[in-house]
Amino acid sequence: MIEIVILAVVLATAVALGLFLSRRQGQVRPATLDPDTGQRTRLLDAAGVTGAAPAVLHFSADWCGPCDAVRRVVASVTDELSDSPNAPRDIEIDIDADPALARELNVLSLPTTFVFDAEGKERFRISGVPKAGDLRTALEPLTV
Repeated sequence: MIEIVILAVVLATAVALGLFLSRRQGQVRPATLDPDTGQRTRLLDAAGVTGAAPAVLHFSADWCGPCDAVRRVVASVTDELSDSPNAPRDIEIDIDADPALARELNVLSLPTTFVFDAEGKERFRISGVPKAGDLRTALEPLTV
């Protein structure tokens, strides 16, 4: 009987932890750290985040299944905002081809998406597949 109670407690704890962690997937979170290092600036410039317009930078890989969904969401939102005065750029980086930028931005999992403002400063970071409405809400103020 004690074993069943212990098993039930362990299962309930695991389910609660899983629900908590999955709740954060795909949420747009404000950037908390924007170190301005020369290396970071060079890598972002090489990737196309030049500071001339807002940019959505997303990391992907051939072996990443959810990355296809990120491509569709980011392309859809950037297309919707393409008529804005300061239209956002859609930049995709293959993490296997450019691991230095991923290390510099502290990318720990795929897919990971960043939103940069027109000055090239990181404004938001999204782990998992972003929701189109949330991404649009994050980008719209940057495109005026």
